[in-house]
Amino acid sequence: MYLISFFLGAMFFLFAGYIFYGKMLGRIYELNDKKPTPAHTLKDGVDHMPTNSFVLFGHHFSSIAGAGPIIGPISGAMFGWLPVLLWIIIGSIFFGGVHDFSSLIASIKNKALSLGELINKLMGKRGKLLFLIFSWLTLVLVIAVFMELTKSTFIQTPAIATSSGLYIILAVAMGILLYVKKAPLLQTTIISLIFLFFFIFLGQKIAFAQSAVFWTWALAAYCFLASVLPVWLLLQPRDYLSSFLLYASAIGGFIGIIIGGNKIIYPAYTAFNINGLSLYPILFVTVACGAISGFHSLVSSGTTSKQLDKESDAKIIGYGGMIVEGIVAVIALSTVMIISKEKYSTLIANPLTIYANGMGIFLNKLGLPIKFGADFAILALSAFILTTLDSATRIGRYTLSELLGEHVAIFKNKYFSTLVTIMAALFLVLAKSYDLHGNLIPAWKIIWPVFGSSNQLLASLALLSGTLYLISKKKRCFVTLIPLLFMLPMTVLALVLLAVGNLKTQAPNYTVVVSSLFLIVLALLLVIESVVSIYKKRIA
Repeated sequence: MYLISFFLGAMFFLFAGYIFYGKMLGRIYELNDKKPTPAHTLKDGVDHMPTNSFVLFGHHFSSIAGAGPIIGPISGAMFGWLPVLLWIIIGSIFFGGVHDFSSLIASIKNKALSLGELINKLMGKRGKLLFLIFSWLTLVLVIAVFMELTKSTFIQTPAIATSSGLYIILAVAMGILLYVKKAPLLQTTIISLIFLFFFIFLGQKIAFAQSAVFWTWALAAYCFLASVLPVWLLLQPRDYLSSFLLYASAIGGFIGIIIGGNKIIYPAYTAFNINGLSLYPILFVTVACGAISGFHSLVSSGTTSKQLDKESDAKIIGYGGMIVEGIVAVIALSTVMIISKEKYSTLIANPLTIYANGMGIFLNKLGLPIKFGADFAILALSAFILTTLDSATRIGRYTLSELLGEHVAIFKNKYFSTLVTIMAALFLVLAKSYDLHGNLIPAWKIIWPVFGSSNQLLASLALLSGTLYLISKKKRCFVTLIPLLFMLPMTVLALVLLAVGNLKTQAPNYTVVVSSLFLIVLALLLVIESVVSIYKKRIA
């Protein structure tokens, strides 16, 4: 079997989903460009800012992508490539795309409110309180995981650290050119991209090697600045430029697969149970961002909704962003499909190695050296990990302000809320954990299982709010209700298995156990609140 046949089939279904299912969603939500969006009505030049759809797509896509659509499919391939491929296609079209689009539309239809405030309108204060607690805890996990991954990348590859530092300076310069000097977007983009690729080259020549302690605090400082500075000055231009790195690697991978003539070597299906893990529910939690991710709802309602220029842009940015992420996930899965099961078992300890190996082969078909292709793929991925990190910090600040700002005035202060959010993540990053042999376990490996499950459970709660919104507007709610009925029990089961599995080990990780159980309780309480809310509205 040749890789190209399955790859083109996946592309066909994803594009068809965008055209037909996306169009149906637009009709259900009644998109209307005559109504000004919150970016116009609440424009403040800091958080609310009308943004060119192409620029905003880059910002949104960079924020939601991260390492998820790459690490997830490669890790999930332990069950075989076919279950993963089917879940990416079905999930992106009917689950993740709907989840992202619904979260964005519900927010802009309600003055760019976050999901927490929207739930307040739909369920009441108790529902809002529960959701904000859940969201903030999930965001702290996101920040901790990606801070640790970024730190590890910078230590292992100092050249990427150099390029990233120069890249941040470039983003600030681009923001000033676009929004202060009013420079044309096209010319500014071309000049910035020339400098971006020059900085990538320069990074290979000047390696900025530093210790783990230095990078931990340097990244914390960066997150702080990214959260409190105006969105146009750093976050938006950085994310916009990041998107070009992934576009380049994705397009290169796409063409390399088409012309490569690679055969599928990896088995389509391996087993239902592997090392105590079962395909259901573990596959659907592991693949995560490649099909659906709760973090996307926080980006859609937290930052993107405040920058949407017109309602029709929501289709390409909200729904289209998830479809493109599905394409990235298929390309990542393709790097597994061309290797043997034995090689996969050897390399899976670091999924990025499999990705780099495959991308090197694909880009080599374009005449690029295999090593250059592998290095470029890792650099693009590192840029996205950093992008997810800064977006999560900003949204964490919004969430904490909503959660406690009404009762404790100091939490309305963006500097204080940002600091508390970062310190909570640092607590997880700096905590030491050892295995039975006394070896130090990296913080991200401890946090990742809880992060993955809580992220998918957050997606279930976002679908729950989307369903309540459609019911309140007397619109067809099946588009969100069906995914909700699948995701909610599956993610709760995953967290239960995670907690039980840890208790059965010789050295139980009680952080994982307690966190899992606490998140389950919060989610179930929210479900109860939603049922009560629907019942009261029907009685009324």
